[in-house]
Amino acid sequence: MSYKDTLIKSAERAGNVVCMGLDPQLDVMPYKELGTAERITRFFDTLFSRMAADGIKVAAFKPNIGYYSKLDMPRKKDFPGSVALAGVMDLIDRYFPSTPVILDSKRGDIARSSANYAEEAFRSWNADAVTVSPFMGSDSVLPFAKDGKGMYVLNRTSNPGGADLQNRAMIDPVDEHVVYPLYIAVSHMIVKWHDDAEGIGAVVGATNMVEFEAVAKYFAGKDIPMLIPGVGSQGGSATDVIRVMKSAGYDIRLSRINSSSALTHPWKKGEAPENWLELCMDNIKALVKEASL
Repeated sequence: MSYKDTLIKSAERAGNVVCMGLDPQLDVMPYKELGTAERITRFFDTLFSRMAADGIKVAAFKPNIGYYSKLDMPRKKDFPGSVALAGVMDLIDRYFPSTPVILDSKRGDIARSSANYAEEAFRSWNADAVTVSPFMGSDSVLPFAKDGKGMYVLNRTSNPGGADLQNRAMIDPVDEHVVYPLYIAVSHMIVKWHDDAEGIGAVVGATNMVEFEAVAKYFAGKDIPMLIPGVGSQGGSATDVIRVMKSAGYDIRLSRINSSSALTHPWKKGEAPENWLELCMDNIKALVKEASL
């Protein structure tokens, strides 16, 4: 099955295009009496169990590898973060089989190194997709192109500092009178790479609707999957994102609207309150409704 088909089927099965970020922060998580790996897996087991019991499905999950790998102490032969990530991915298989997992690792290096990183994502972790930096060009990006797998190339990211480079003006190499921002040039490259290898998509943030609309219009009809961060804690609106994509003629089933902390620890700071599970569920249900097909 192609990655495009995986996205469409999982969106239709869930009835929405929500991507749930799974980024554990120990300082605000419950179950403090447990060890690190068990604490993280217990948290997500409780949350996933409640979602399944309430009939709530999402269309993708996105663990950011940095939240897990930072917990490992390899020189002490202690790997609680990796054990936790493996446990969380096993829980996804148990509660939400066939739901794609996007490993957010933002890799990208010389060709041989990128090939190693692709092995890490797709063989070691058995992820369905990975995030990739475009900065080093095609021989850095294309090793991640694997049959049935996906990759999301950083295009116009949601963080404030993204504008430092991504909004820099570029002169068209054919017509010097045409000037556009770097993120548009990256959009052009993503389409070119997609022509050579299916499954290549884009990370396009929801924190600037003018920029998002420009990219969505360009990708419409080209089967480019979009991973859309910035909704929730970063201020983006899923309702606005859906509206813009539909207006642009973009197939929303290929999109995944991501929210992380707003779904897994909306209390942000301090100890988890007694009603932490209800707080999480309220936000998950609200996003599912906003991002429904």
